[in-house]
Amino acid sequence: MDTFQTAIDRDFGVIAELIALHARQNSGHAALRDARTTLNYAELDALMDRIAASLQRDGLKAGDAIAICAASSVGYAAVFLGALRAGVAVAPLAPGSTPASLARMMEDADARLLFIDASTAGGISDESPLPRIALDGSHAGRAFEDWLTPAGTRPAAVEPQPSWPFNIIYSSGTTGEPKGIVQGHGMRWAHVQRGAKYGYGPDTVTLLSTPLYSNTTLVVFFPTMAFGGCVILMPKFDAVGYLTLAARHRVTHTMLVPVQYQRLMAHPAFGDHDLSSFRSKFSTSAPFGAALKADVVDRWPGGLIEFYGMTEGGGTCILEAHLHPTKLHTVGQPAPGSDIRLIDEDGREVAPGADGEVVGSSAGMMVGYHRQPDKTREAEWFDPAGKRFIRTGDVGRFDDDGFLTLFDRKKDLVISGGFNIYPSDLEAVVRAHPAVADVAVVGVPSAQWGETPVAFVVRGVGDDTTSDALLQWANAQLGKTQRLSALHFIDELPRSAIGKVLKRELRERVR
Repeated sequence: MDTFQTAIDRDFGVIAELIALHARQNSGHAALRDARTTLNYAELDALMDRIAASLQRDGLKAGDAIAICAASSVGYAAVFLGALRAGVAVAPLAPGSTPASLARMMEDADARLLFIDASTAGGISDESPLPRIALDGSHAGRAFEDWLTPAGTRPAAVEPQPSWPFNIIYSSGTTGEPKGIVQGHGMRWAHVQRGAKYGYGPDTVTLLSTPLYSNTTLVVFFPTMAFGGCVILMPKFDAVGYLTLAARHRVTHTMLVPVQYQRLMAHPAFGDHDLSSFRSKFSTSAPFGAALKADVVDRWPGGLIEFYGMTEGGGTCILEAHLHPTKLHTVGQPAPGSDIRLIDEDGREVAPGADGEVVGSSAGMMVGYHRQPDKTREAEWFDPAGKRFIRTGDVGRFDDDGFLTLFDRKKDLVISGGFNIYPSDLEAVVRAHPAVADVAVVGVPSAQWGETPVAFVVRGVGDDTTSDALLQWANAQLGKTQRLSALHFIDELPRSAIGKVLKRELRERVR
């Protein structure tokens, strides 16, 4: 019988089999918790068997897909894991999508079943033909317990291969219609194998308040489960609730997006909670300001690790912020096994010290965009030797120590009067004003300059600075070619569920 170390050291393994191993060796240990339910590893393993067997009973074969559109819960996580045991891919869908968009994603994924709950049922079109299973036992669909095969049922064994689809993650839609990103079992295994470096183990307690449909969450969820730890699922983030759970359960690991770190660090009650159990705190998905990183490192025990990469994969940069206090303006260095390069507009590698689009290659790369070979080809770059890379669309520069500084999304670059303007540079200046709580800069069409930068600002509580005064102040700090043409106050920046500013929506406000 395999030991855990033997299993995790293999070039390729199956996460569902590791859970079965933990069920045999540490059956009573808590695996999953939410506000209403706790499952230990023996219970989770048995439930995964029933889910896998139920899918097989309904005619699903390895390589088929299901969709889940629900709030994070123990049931959601169990269905995800149980489907993997049957070799069935999972398409976790964002409940905030429009009914039309959800319908397109379910059709694109070739989903055979839809798992939902009462909180998301209203967003699903009545015309959707998929059978619905209600995870919460509500009237949203057939009750989950009624759908399951009897206790003790075992599924037919399958042996997933590295290239088999593990999940289909639909892009956040910050740039338009979401694309289905097919991630293979091999890609997820590569994520799991780096877990030991960050202290995952049976004593890990991971608190997750980002949604399970996001790759941001899954890059921490699966290593926790693979290493036999416990995941606590918080379906909706709020600062006090998060801090209370973290202290009560002696949480060791977490994944938070930068806007959540910002809200936690600014909360008056932050210092009232014992967070000394933390070992590793992770962040990804959105720009993470150097000052905020420094505050987290200073006041929150445990390491702070920022991952930079894409759901599509293709390489990762890692910044261990607590170890590199002078590099907090960067996203770190390429991870072991990641080949990160910079290319110019013509697809040629740039000279050392020059700016370029970030491309990456690694063992963790998407198979491609589901049913969109043209989009897949657009996302790929091949070096002269034929090595495959994924294009990020981000512009960056390596420093002499090999740390990568990002300037902006290539698509967000503002070209005004022939000059390249990085919105992040302007945002950093505006954010320095004490009246500013948050800011985003976008380029809008200009008859005179081609494009011109416009700022959207969230004003601090109780501040009465006028937009004209703030605009004049900002432009006095900026170079002549960088100056803002307008500045608008806004109650809140539009963001995706994982904290990305939806700049497309801001552009539409001024067109």
